[in-house]
Amino acid sequence: MDFQQPAVPGTPARCPMYTADFAADPHGAYDKMRAAGPAAPVEPAPGVDATLVVDYQAARSVLQNTTDFSRDPRRWRALTEGLIPLDSPVLPMMAYRPNVLFTDGAVHLRFRKAVTDSLDRLNVARIRRDVEPIAAFLIDQFSERGRADLLTDYAKLLPLLLFNRLFGCPAGIGDRLTTSMSAMFDGRDAGQAYEEITACLMELIALKRREPGDDVTSWLIQHPAGLNDEELKDQLVVLTGAGLEPERSLISNALLLLLSRGSSSRGAGMLPEEALDHVLWNNPPIANYATHYPVRTVDLGGVLVEANTPLMISFMGANNDPALGAARQSLSKGAHLAWGTGPHACPAKSPATVIALTAIEAILNALPDLALDVPEKELQWRPGPFHRALVALPVRFTPTPGTRMAALHTPATPVEPTQTAQEPTRAPATPTPHQEVKPAKKGFWSTFLDIFRV
Repeated sequence: MDFQQPAVPGTPARCPMYTADFAADPHGAYDKMRAAGPAAPVEPAPGVDATLVVDYQAARSVLQNTTDFSRDPRRWRALTEGLIPLDSPVLPMMAYRPNVLFTDGAVHLRFRKAVTDSLDRLNVARIRRDVEPIAAFLIDQFSERGRADLLTDYAKLLPLLLFNRLFGCPAGIGDRLTTSMSAMFDGRDAGQAYEEITACLMELIALKRREPGDDVTSWLIQHPAGLNDEELKDQLVVLTGAGLEPERSLISNALLLLLSRGSSSRGAGMLPEEALDHVLWNNPPIANYATHYPVRTVDLGGVLVEANTPLMISFMGANNDPALGAARQSLSKGAHLAWGTGPHACPAKSPATVIALTAIEAILNALPDLALDVPEKELQWRPGPFHRALVALPVRFTPTPGTRMAALHTPATPVEPTQTAQEPTRAPATPTPHQEVKPAKKGFWSTFLDIFRV
């Protein structure tokens, strides 16, 4: 791919990370960057300059160094000087919020303790118990067709519904969250969707303060860190972002690997666990992120990175650093950087792995002759600087009657969603003569709750 020629003569060309060319061949771009050193100048969005680390050892060093590098975006000089457009598409992922992702020191430790302690209460048995009925419900929606887009019909919806389950969302809030989260990640009215997500989470927090349950939201509220409502909302926002978009890509990227390596032999003998590990090394869902800001100008293996400028980590580039060579085979399978490392390493590594593994096993068991419906080379990857995500994953299989629990328990007539405690009571509208009163259309979460009451 072609790099952007610099506006200032003598400065290096920058790689635009937001183009279809970059999405089609990121490894080629990383190889070209490595020719200049362990890091290279990039543009995550038009008009936004950053430096991307593509060297494995350099990436580990930055991730573990809290003395020379900060995670606080309020240091971002170009943003504070008004040089970054406020409508830049990368700001939702890079601008400051008081949460576990964008803080340092004691503040970060306080937030992280609350998050990790709450997530640690999700054991493997609990997660599997919650994922399996959701997977069965979703598979029933398309099993009779013989064809599906596993991204849109399965991998995308499963984390959304699971979030509602694990965080204790009642029907009314859950339906709105599911719709708004989907819209935000698809880029449909993202600003409005984010506002609705924020409103939903504040309602959920208020509800759980009154009526705590056996869920992550209640555990965060009850944690000795004593998070206030705004802090709780910001931790839930980052957990949402980290648990939805990457999870659906982890599931779909692993399914692609299993299906593309020979449908008759199910990945040439590759187990789902092995497929997940292969994806995390070679095609991680979060390909480039973990933005750091040098507190002073630093020399990164001969590449000078100015103070208070964005320094991003390429997890995909670093994992595939040719300098690792044969040594990569001797590293432990968890030595990849897909989960990060150091004080900001992903706190949801264990739950995320169990969720993806359970989802993959469920659909392979339900549809044993699952196969790609198009040649692998025709599949497209979504442009974007941060993710490694498919546009679609079309598959075919022998149509299967929907006779699992979802089909057996589907209500004969629609039922009005149960009104949640925090929703104000509204007087029903009086129908005019001859006016037909239609039940409200139920969302995915309401429908799931009706079928799988526990």
